[in-house]
Amino acid sequence: MADAQAIQVPTQLLISGADFVVHRRPQEQFFERLGSLHKEKHVLPGFFHDTLGEQRREIAVASVRRFILHNFEQPAARPSLLAADRLGLTCAESESLAAPLPRNSLRDLYWRMTRAGMGLGSRLSSGLKLGFDTGFDSGSTLDYVYRNTPTGTSAVGRLIDRNYLDSIGWRGIRQRKLHVEELLRLAMAQLRDQGREVRIVDIAAGHGRYILEALQGIDPLPESILLRDYSDINVRDGGALIRDKGLEAIARFVKGDAFDRADLAALEPKPTLAVVSGLYELFADNQMVSGSLAGLADAVEPGGYLVYTGQPWHPQLELIARALTSHREGQAWVMRRRTQAEMDQLVAAAGFRKIGMRVDEWGIFSVSLAQRVQ
Repeated sequence: MADAQAIQVPTQLLISGADFVVHRRPQEQFFERLGSLHKEKHVLPGFFHDTLGEQRREIAVASVRRFILHNFEQPAARPSLLAADRLGLTCAESESLAAPLPRNSLRDLYWRMTRAGMGLGSRLSSGLKLGFDTGFDSGSTLDYVYRNTPTGTSAVGRLIDRNYLDSIGWRGIRQRKLHVEELLRLAMAQLRDQGREVRIVDIAAGHGRYILEALQGIDPLPESILLRDYSDINVRDGGALIRDKGLEAIARFVKGDAFDRADLAALEPKPTLAVVSGLYELFADNQMVSGSLAGLADAVEPGGYLVYTGQPWHPQLELIARALTSHREGQAWVMRRRTQAEMDQLVAAAGFRKIGMRVDEWGIFSVSLAQRVQ
């Protein structure tokens, strides 16, 4: 209901006029909010709840048949979302989250108490402390979430940390890691089947754990792995992880800007498999994302692959914006969601063709695989 604008496929809504099982108004609100260019609504007088099983169901079936056949005869038409960072539902949503609450209002008091409680918990919980020290969106925090081992100054601290690590967002992050690893292995296998070298680059790798752990059981190993990140801490700790796993012969970690198109375009060796995980979700500006994707398109060989993530929905957006801090000098962590259609359009505009996707059971994080077109 609340996110119906994200639906762009042609949609036909049939409403039974005499249905006493469900309310009509929510159905009409859903229809009004749909983002589809082609949508139509029919109210069927005298129809009860079983719309396609009523005595005069041929009326409904005829409408369904016409709508389906017409849409399959026409090329798919969907609205452009390349400017959704400046106009639309998710833009307005993020602006609302960034706006300060009225001083001493009930919501303001609630979030102030929440922040105070988390600050108190950070004295006992290692995960909360790391989040406040480095940012809850930092590579260090993500690596801690991936390890999923509660630590703290006492049994109470470990209990707080366990509760923190079990939050829905972090569970989704860990499932995203598994999906990234799955699609990485799939792309590597396809490159090998084509007789091509596997040359991996991750432009914002954090500590690089999901890349390095995706190699377990892979034979032969990739010819090269280049991990990059803007953070000196991530470069240091990611380099240590490479050494711990004994991959120094093929892998290296360097400092780099994931939004510098020219720098990405000049990557050597030319990657056949590029990865960008958990980065674009942190930046609302589509021009930044487009520039980064264009740099990857310049770097990746035709026929090569791109693994990219998205965050079309999140149940804790306000908690994140009102109570958590980001890696950017402790600023509030306000995220603008990108619908899957928006993220896919940005990738397609850069020169990639999407060929597969995974999503967690809660619908929070998606991981997609695309191929560089000629």
